[in-house]
Amino acid sequence: MRPIHIGDKTIDADKVHRITDEMLEMRTRGLSQQEVAERFRIDRTFVSRLENMGEIKKGGSMALIGFPVQNRKELEGIARENGVELVFLLSEKERWDFVTNKDGAQLFNLVLDIIAKLRSYDKIIFLGSDKRTKLVEEILGNEVFTLDIGESPITQDVYIDPERFISVIRTIRG
Repeated sequence: MRPIHIGDKTIDADKVHRITDEMLEMRTRGLSQQEVAERFRIDRTFVSRLENMGEIKKGGSMALIGFPVQNRKELEGIARENGVELVFLLSEKERWDFVTNKDGAQLFNLVLDIIAKLRSYDKIIFLGSDKRTKLVEEILGNEVFTLDIGESPITQDVYIDPERFISVIRTIRG
């Protein structure tokens, strides 16, 4: 149980996630939105809106950002072959070089520039730790597709399965 407080209500966030997962599972098994709604005693439009919130819209411009990635060059090649316009992948060493070779103001401005540039893309794939994926989703919005590559903090380069990576790109591309 993971209680959260909203005004004078206490909500079990884990229960909400379980029910949502169950609704989506029922839909993948072929039940109609109406059948799912009746099972949970809710309005059918809620099921529709739930699906719309998570829908992956096909096409559009795409960017990739991630760290610390062991097979960075391989993933860069795959990304470019599959039409990813912006690729920004760093190894652990490159990540530390990136942050230590700048003063605070330079680093802050550079990070803001990167965020602004990423926001100009329709879809963004982010490879990073569990903690970073949540932060990036909050900063960049709904069209961020995250590949959680480990528990934070990650201090060594992580090998990303190229087939899994290709699958994500192709799913987003349609």
